[in-house]
Amino acid sequence: MDHERFLLYSSAFVIMGLSNAVVPILPELAATGQTTAVTSTSLLYSSFFLGALFTLLPFGILSDRFCSMKFVVLGLILSFTSGIAIAVTDDFMVLVLARFIEGASCGAFFPAAFSRLALFTKKMRYIGEFNFLINGGLAAGVALTGYLADISIKYGIYLFVILTAFTLVFAFYHMVCPTGKQDKGNVPGTGSMSARSYLSFVTSKSSLSIWTISFLLAGSSGVLVSLYPEYSSDFLTKTELGIAISLLYLSTMISSITIARFNFSYDELIKKGIFITTLGILATIYFPMAGFTVIGLGSGIMLLGLPLAITTMKIDHGMAMGIYNTCIYAGLALMPLIAGAFTGFFDIETIFIATALLFGATVLLNGK
Repeated sequence: MDHERFLLYSSAFVIMGLSNAVVPILPELAATGQTTAVTSTSLLYSSFFLGALFTLLPFGILSDRFCSMKFVVLGLILSFTSGIAIAVTDDFMVLVLARFIEGASCGAFFPAAFSRLALFTKKMRYIGEFNFLINGGLAAGVALTGYLADISIKYGIYLFVILTAFTLVFAFYHMVCPTGKQDKGNVPGTGSMSARSYLSFVTSKSSLSIWTISFLLAGSSGVLVSLYPEYSSDFLTKTELGIAISLLYLSTMISSITIARFNFSYDELIKKGIFITTLGILATIYFPMAGFTVIGLGSGIMLLGLPLAITTMKIDHGMAMGIYNTCIYAGLALMPLIAGAFTGFFDIETIFIATALLFGATVLLNGK
């Protein structure tokens, strides 16, 4: 493996691990908030995704015009900075701001990383491996923090700050001493789309279906992950909660790297993923371990199919992946907030059922 792919893979692991390390300890971190416990938890959880939401598209466009690897390094710097802030403070508003900056790190990193991977000949395999490491980081973040929380609430944060620091050192080394093939730069001619072409792409029927499915896929998992600590407080320990949520990411890892070895069309991947994920959402209501596992299997299939669908479109890579990831993070940012607001009117079980039905309906949008 060349240094560039190693840097992309390791960065994905540590950035996502650090971002998810707060999930098992959300109630404790949110305890200093001035609003209700559920609302404070949702705000702290969603501020990360709001940071990504507002930066993914601008950074994606910029990565088409400048060296995309510089945005990979910028993502690591922002992630490390936010991790330090979360590690040293208990002030609620500072934590919210740090989570927002942490989201901005993903805004810098993911469009650039996906656009680099899309230029490889074996892009389906490499995107599968990349998704494997993304979800590996997410799983490690919740599992290790849930386990270490019995010793100290922030030990998981400390661990991933250290790992991010090591990765950042390697990133600086790579930028100073680049190795491997040098023909995987930005796509020639990128950044040249007219406003009319851009608008036509964004609003086409096929594009709108991908944006909607991406939004609801991410938002549905966000609703479950943000509300499950409250929902499961009577029947799961912190360690069990960390394991249950980590199974989502573990099974996503397995399906991403396994399905990438087969020759499925992106249309088949998306359709199968919708059905499997919907069943998983419903299953989590009564069987958390099994339910999160099934959601992960379906999500892994879709997180391979959706980027592959986008790589077939005639648009600048950084911009396209910026829009895609914006929809992902918009769902993660907005749907948990909306669901949190509805907890005052409906019980959490009802919200989970409604989420499953809403996501399942997206199968009607899928089509070549």
